[in-house]
Amino acid sequence: MDIQIIGFGVIGQGFVEVLLRKERFLKQRYGLDLKVVSISDITGTAVEGEGIDLRRALEVMRQTRGIINYPGARKMTGVEAIEAFEADAVLEVTPSNIQTGEPGLTHMLKAMGQGKHLVTSNKGPLALRFRALSDAAKKNGVEFGFEASVGGAMPIINLAKVNLAGDEILAIEGILNGTTNFVLSRMAKEESPLEIVLKEAREMGIAEADPSYDIEGIDTAAKLVILANALMGIDATYRDVKTQGIRKVTPEAVKLAKEDGYAIKLIGEVRNSHLEVAPRLVPVDHPLNVDGILNVALLQTDVAGDITVVGKGAGAIETNSAILSDIISIALKRGLG
Repeated sequence: MDIQIIGFGVIGQGFVEVLLRKERFLKQRYGLDLKVVSISDITGTAVEGEGIDLRRALEVMRQTRGIINYPGARKMTGVEAIEAFEADAVLEVTPSNIQTGEPGLTHMLKAMGQGKHLVTSNKGPLALRFRALSDAAKKNGVEFGFEASVGGAMPIINLAKVNLAGDEILAIEGILNGTTNFVLSRMAKEESPLEIVLKEAREMGIAEADPSYDIEGIDTAAKLVILANALMGIDATYRDVKTQGIRKVTPEAVKLAKEDGYAIKLIGEVRNSHLEVAPRLVPVDHPLNVDGILNVALLQTDVAGDITVVGKGAGAIETNSAILSDIISIALKRGLG
């Protein structure tokens, strides 16, 4: 199976690392030979029809921070690479843009238009144009895998679509952002103000230099939209979510909640076509009360009852568990070796 990678930052490089680690496993268990034929980032495109030297590509990025420095690389954009080179699938892992969805949205539509299967962790385009992307996949007869766009390694989308295929999802609620969960967990343990804990999270690499998307609930809202559309058939966009972040949560509020047997958590919920993100009181013995960077989702179904899924919601290697799962599924379904 020949793959093009568009975006070669943390997630793209993580995919290559996982592919190198799992090469023998994939051949022995599934008979798969996954070959990366091109890699594009903002600097250019490396291409080799017989397969990129993945170790060399990682070395180039670590030394120079640009794939244009890979031997024989071309000054070519991701869109141009999708158009120019043959491949079975495109892995789109450029940074998320919740305002316009670009450049990921254009990459995705171009890949599908070229008859290439698509796998992505990029939630921006899905939170804004999920229906258009789903329709493009159907129109062009290609597979569309996006498990990694919500919850990192937490297998929620494929679980619902495959294992719970006979169930109707009545509601979804959960913690979908590891940074805010870490911050709130530390605030409860240390009784420290949000800004102090946030500084600690930045130093540990858990929070971005500008954590606004996380703290304001924007990241959670985007993921909630993807779940609502994919699992409940709701035609929603990010702008349909009533969103409140954790900026106003104080140590005093966290302490009072703890004394009463509750934890304050940033919860995303979709129920009766209403989507909302807000800090909520969660009983300490409730399945949604997980600590640290963990994510958790509770699916309320009509047959199986409540199903709870817990997992790491971020991390280059963890997220690529979901990406690799989608790629294997597509390869096996479409008979791609």
